[in-house]
Amino acid sequence: MTFDTPINRFGTHSVKWDSMEAFYGVPAKDGIAMWVADMDFRPPTCVQKALEGMLAHGVYGYYGDDAAYLDAIRWWMQTRHGWTVERDQIFTTHGLVNGTAMCVDAFTQPGDGIVLFTPIYHAFARVIKGAGRQVVECKLANVNGRYEMDFAAWDAQMTGKETMLILCSPHNPGGRVWTVAELQGVADFCARHNLLLVSDEIHHDLVMPSQKHTVMATLPGISERLVMMTATTKTFNIAGAHSGNVIIADPKLRARFAERMNAMGISPNSFGMFMATAAYSPEGAAWVDTLCEYLAGNAKIFNDGIAQIPGLRSMPLEATYLAWVDFTGTGMAQAEFIERVEKQAKIASNHGTPFGAGGESFLRFNLATPRAVVVEAVQRLQAAFADLQ
Repeated sequence: MTFDTPINRFGTHSVKWDSMEAFYGVPAKDGIAMWVADMDFRPPTCVQKALEGMLAHGVYGYYGDDAAYLDAIRWWMQTRHGWTVERDQIFTTHGLVNGTAMCVDAFTQPGDGIVLFTPIYHAFARVIKGAGRQVVECKLANVNGRYEMDFAAWDAQMTGKETMLILCSPHNPGGRVWTVAELQGVADFCARHNLLLVSDEIHHDLVMPSQKHTVMATLPGISERLVMMTATTKTFNIAGAHSGNVIIADPKLRARFAERMNAMGISPNSFGMFMATAAYSPEGAAWVDTLCEYLAGNAKIFNDGIAQIPGLRSMPLEATYLAWVDFTGTGMAQAEFIERVEKQAKIASNHGTPFGAGGESFLRFNLATPRAVVVEAVQRLQAAFADLQ
């Protein structure tokens, strides 16, 4: 199978395809789903074979002897990211939204302020508010269509009530790969304001071929205030496994997190563990390299097409498969450009407002789909905004 092979996901309980009409009014008959962040690709063969082995065995009991699973994670992080991880540092949660919620529960108190560099992945704010904590929005600077950090402005915002920062690295939805200097700036910011740093690096394998991601944990002197979050699910398109890893080097933080995990009675999903063990392998690595090349090709087609529409601007994509398109230059109200995308182009994309301050004029488009779909989406968008050309 190649990434160009179309896969009909309708009627498969795919939230992205089966729910787009209910959420966006985009008809299933001829609409294009470009919202939920999963891919329209099958995972590598090694993952399929792992599931086939479970099916052939036919008994789906509790998972035990997790040494191979933990060592697969350790191998991947060392080989792909130059990051040394020990077995006892790894906790498995039910995905990273659950991992985020567990961090908020374990390390903060009701009423605490939790800092987000916005716009940012919308589930963070939902989890924070649901836990009775306060969202503190520190707006990223949009400098010539590229997000940059503004520590001077953010320093002035801090009140002393903030206890945690949740970082998205690489950034969703802006697609930035943060530089070492920027990451050091984040570490210094957390030190100045005594913030625990939760670094969500779920997209760290989905980096464009010209870019290099730096794992926050590889920076010196950060471990005593750092919690790392990673997963196979985004990388290998197995999000339905709801499996993620919270990795904590500091013994005190680790003990605190373990206490809350025990209190909540959380244990891993065996399907996710079998899939992760298979995915974090040389075969999985080769598949990811090919995937990233393909995604880069999709991004070029999409961004080149968007650039031909006056008033639209797509942020340069350094990582992820999520295009972040700014409609400010159209002069249109949010309702108008959304209506054109959904009613005329018949494309379901994520609205920017839930991503927080700075997202209001944007829509997020998922490019992890066969290239023909991306080409069709570009043509539809050009037609929907043809009066501007």
